[in-house]
Amino acid sequence: MRIAVAINTAALMFASPTYAGQQVEALISVCFTPAEQCESQIVDAIDRAQSSIRVQAYGFTAFPIIHALQRAAGRGVEVLAILDKTNERKYSGATLLDAAGIPVWIDFEPAIAHNKIMVIDEHLTIGGSYNYTAAAQKRNAENVTFTDSPEIARQFIANWDSRLKASRVFETSAENQ
Repeated sequence: MRIAVAINTAALMFASPTYAGQQVEALISVCFTPAEQCESQIVDAIDRAQSSIRVQAYGFTAFPIIHALQRAAGRGVEVLAILDKTNERKYSGATLLDAAGIPVWIDFEPAIAHNKIMVIDEHLTIGGSYNYTAAAQKRNAENVTFTDSPEIARQFIANWDSRLKASRVFETSAENQ
């Protein structure tokens, strides 16, 4: 179900004073596992991407999502990913994206980089508790929020950019092979 809302951004002023006190229009839909097929909704959103996808992820092993990102990159969409350091292992989401030519960075400074977001075409932000893993769809009770708003997407992109500055380029090493 999609709901159109006007969000008073006073609650967002700590993240970005740019929008403090302003009304922001957003189209919002939600999905809950295990009852709903959130993974397929995420894949559908990726498959509709036309220009850019920014990813931040903690757990990242869901092949349908990884393959959708690879398809997007293959059709010319700029796909960039920042992943938690737990992805610096053999056969991780990082190695699979890297093998497809998708730039990957590792956010290594915090204890865990627990963000789980995608910003698609600078207007659709996908977030929630849902890690991009099979367990998130099949075994866990998770939530995914789809927020269609350029203003909100800009705030997530600003955070993505700040985390990029604190991250290092993922390097495929002999131990990851």
